[in-house]
Amino acid sequence: MSSSQNQLIQSELITRQVINWQKSHGRHQLPWQQDVTPYKVLVSELMLQQTQVATVIPYFQRWMQAFPTVQALAAAPEDEVMRLWQGLGYYARARNLQKAARHITALGEFPATLDALLQVPGVGRYTAGAIMSFAYQQHGPIVDGNVRRLYCRLFALEGVPNTPALEKQLWAKAELLTPEHQEPHADCRAFAQGLLDLGATVCKPRQPLCEQCPLSSHCLALAQQRISDFPNAKPKKTVPVKDGHFLLVRKAQQVLLVKRPGAGIWPALWCLPQPAQAPLDGVLVGEFSHQFTHYKLQAKVWSADLSIEEAEQSWVDAANLADFGLPAPVRVYLEALLNA
Repeated sequence: MSSSQNQLIQSELITRQVINWQKSHGRHQLPWQQDVTPYKVLVSELMLQQTQVATVIPYFQRWMQAFPTVQALAAAPEDEVMRLWQGLGYYARARNLQKAARHITALGEFPATLDALLQVPGVGRYTAGAIMSFAYQQHGPIVDGNVRRLYCRLFALEGVPNTPALEKQLWAKAELLTPEHQEPHADCRAFAQGLLDLGATVCKPRQPLCEQCPLSSHCLALAQQRISDFPNAKPKKTVPVKDGHFLLVRKAQQVLLVKRPGAGIWPALWCLPQPAQAPLDGVLVGEFSHQFTHYKLQAKVWSADLSIEEAEQSWVDAANLADFGLPAPVRVYLEALLNA
């Protein structure tokens, strides 16, 4: 038997073991797994990018109540979209989700092929594969952080995550292992969910439960006693700290908010006015910090008597803060201030 035939047999066995394990041990009660639709998968996958499942669940439930269909999201005011997203972070995801909804609504139907899904704004290779697998029970390869870690250990793949050479290897494995819907006993949805579940609950970043893994007999990293080596560690970078200045402009028990532009940090959210530098006659009244992906914001809040020229602005009191989409650290600061 040739090595390619052996590889094919091993791949089919791994695929079957992932499916069987997921049906017995995987997660089945997540809200987006119930009455599955392509729209639910799209919403959940964008929310789950760089965000834990437990955090996403209440956001997903509120979102589906407010925007139960892709058409409802397409027609929704941007302020309402951003308000429901506040606290999840990475706000470009919310804007991309609404762009996708408008694109799909204009098409008149939800795309049902990988190529068509990749034409939707905000939908990349992983999200397209997830929709194909979860919503359509079709061949849909996926590679996210959990799958990347699982495959790197399973096949002892060397390389720093997110580099082209390693990503090419990972997607090649994904293409090979992901079942075709017409194959006997294929369950594309269970396979994709099984990969995610194994990565989240068994093949964890630290202290993986190798003795509970259905793929342990295939795992090259385990055989080599090198589990902690995979995925290879990224070179450590010093996270820069950037100063930011915000203005606290008050009138009685109200505070002035302005709507931020659609680009930059916290796009289209309501916020304290942000000058380029500290006001000359300002008085420092507070500070807060926030960790972004590439830097840490060290914010100083100044009390100043200035005229604000932003087109969209509103005077807001504590009782009405919940009606505005605010960046999480700004909301925390204002709630403490206005409720004191």
